[in-house]
Amino acid sequence: MEIINKILQGDSLTILKTLPSDSVDCCISSPPYWNLRDYGVEGQLGLEPTFKEYIIKLCDIYDEVRRVLKPTGTCFVNLGDTYYGGGRNSGNTQNNPCKQDTNSASQVQVKWNKELPNKCLCQIPFRFSIEMIDNRGWILRNDLIWHKANPMPASARDRFTVDHEPIFMFVKSGKYSFDADKVRVKQKKFVNNPNDRPKPLNEGSSFESGASAKKGGFDSYRGKNGRVYNPLGRNMRTVHKCSSEPFKGAHFATYPKRLIKPYILAGCPDGGIVLDPFIGSGTTAEVALRSGRNFIGIELNPKYIEMAEKRIMPFINHIFNQ
Repeated sequence: MEIINKILQGDSLTILKTLPSDSVDCCISSPPYWNLRDYGVEGQLGLEPTFKEYIIKLCDIYDEVRRVLKPTGTCFVNLGDTYYGGGRNSGNTQNNPCKQDTNSASQVQVKWNKELPNKCLCQIPFRFSIEMIDNRGWILRNDLIWHKANPMPASARDRFTVDHEPIFMFVKSGKYSFDADKVRVKQKKFVNNPNDRPKPLNEGSSFESGASAKKGGFDSYRGKNGRVYNPLGRNMRTVHKCSSEPFKGAHFATYPKRLIKPYILAGCPDGGIVLDPFIGSGTTAEVALRSGRNFIGIELNPKYIEMAEKRIMPFINHIFNQ
C-alpha cells in the first residue's frame, strides 16, 4: 500500500473508511480522553457534551479499525478516565469543567448534561470496553494496567492519587497473531546462577503456560519446587510499570515508547503494519520502525503531523538507505 509509513491528515473515521479491509496487523493508540484538553482543531474528539456520546463516537471509529484489521490482528487501546465535574462545583451550572486526574492542570470548559454525581469517577474506559464487546463484535483478551512510576501529583485530599491507566487488548477473532516468547521476562534465579539451573525435561512436558516443551525449539525446565519453567522466561504479566516520557515540543501527554514496545513485538509480526488512528507526536510510528515493523498514522491536527514527521523521518530514511 502507498500509505505505508505515512501519516494521513484528517478525521480518523473518515480516513479509516478509505483504507482496505483486512490490511493491517495491529492497532495501538491512545485516543483523546473525554473533556481533558482542547486541541484547538475543528472536529476533534473529546469535547462531546456527554461521555455517552463520546463513547459512541469512539466505538464508531473502532468499528472501522476492526474492518481494516486482519482476522489475525490485535488492537491495544490506552484510555484514561475523568472525574465528573472536576469536584469543584455543585453540578447545577451548565458550564462546569471536567478534568482527568492524571493532568489536573489541563481543563476545558464544555457544556454538559447531568449524568453522574459531582466528583464521581466516570468509568469511561470500562464503559468503552463493555460497548466494544457487547455491541461491536470485539473480543477482550486482556485489561492491562499501565502503572505510572511518576504520576502527576493530585491536589485532592479526599481520595488517593491515581497512578495507573488501563490498556485494553482486543482481537476480532479467536485465532490471532501473538508471540509471547518475544516479550518473556527472564527467570532471575536461572540467569544469576546458571550452575543451579534445573535439568531439562523430556519433549512433551509442559510449560507453565501450558504450551509444549519443545515450542520454538527450546526445552522447558523443572525447578526444585516442581514447577515447570520456560527457558526464555515467564509469560509477561498484565501490570506494566513504566514512567511517563515527556516529548519535547508536545504539550500533551504521550505514552512511553517502553510501554508499547512489548505490544508491538508480541502483537504484530515482523515486517507487519501497525496502525495508530490518533498518532499525535508519532510515538507509535517510532517504536514500530525501531522494531522492524511498518506503520500507518492518522492525525487531525496538522501541527502534530509536522512534529511527528520530524521525529520519524530519520528512521524512514535509514530504512530506505539500507
